[in-house]
Amino acid sequence: MAMAGPNATIAIDQRIARRAAALLARTPATPNFVTASSIAVGFTAAYLLSRGDGWIYLGGLLFMVAVWMDHVDGELARQTKRTSTFGHYFDHAAAMTNYVSGFVGAGLGLRFGELGQWGPVLGVSAGVAIAAIMSVRLHMEIRDGRDSVRQTVHNGFEIEDTLYLLAPITWFGLLKYFLVAAGIGAPVYLLYVIWESLRAARKAAVRVPDDR
Repeated sequence: MAMAGPNATIAIDQRIARRAAALLARTPATPNFVTASSIAVGFTAAYLLSRGDGWIYLGGLLFMVAVWMDHVDGELARQTKRTSTFGHYFDHAAAMTNYVSGFVGAGLGLRFGELGQWGPVLGVSAGVAIAAIMSVRLHMEIRDGRDSVRQTVHNGFEIEDTLYLLAPITWFGLLKYFLVAAGIGAPVYLLYVIWESLRAARKAAVRVPDDR
C-alpha cells in the first residue's frame, strides 16, 4: 500500500499560501499587514458583488482571493517567527469580516433579480451564521486546544474550501442558487457546530475527576 506523502494532510490552498508566504518573507511585509490587506480586498469584493452588474464577476474573484489570504498571513507569521496572540485573533476577526461582508454584498446585488428583498436576507443569514460558526470554533479552540477544531483534509480540501465556490458559481450565473443554499444551510450547520461544542464539553466534564 502506498504511503501518504508529507503534504497529504495539508490542504492545497495552504500549500500555495506557504509558497506565497516564503516570497513575502523576503519583503518588509508583516503578517498583520497581510491581514489588513485581506480586509481591504474583502470589502472591495463585497462592494462589487453588491452592484449586481458585470462587476460581480471580479467581485467573486476577489472574494476568493480574500478567503485564500486568510492562510497567507498565518504562514508568513510562522515562517518569520512573528506569531502573536493579537495576530491570531486579528486573523479570525478579518476572516469573519470578509465572510459576512461578502455574503451580504452578494445578497444586496441579488436584490435586483428574482430573489428581490430575499437576497439581502439570505446574504445576512449566511454571513452571520458563518461568523457565528467561526466564533463557536474559536471558543472550542480556547477551551479544548487547537487540535479540537483542526479540520480533516480530504484529497487536498477542507470543508471551509466550499467558500471558494462563490467565484465560479458567480461566473456561471448560479449565484442566486448558492446564496439560497448558504442562507439556509449555514444556520443549520451552525446548530450542528453548537451541538458538537456542547458534546465535547460534556465529554471533558466526564473525564475530569471529582475531588469532592
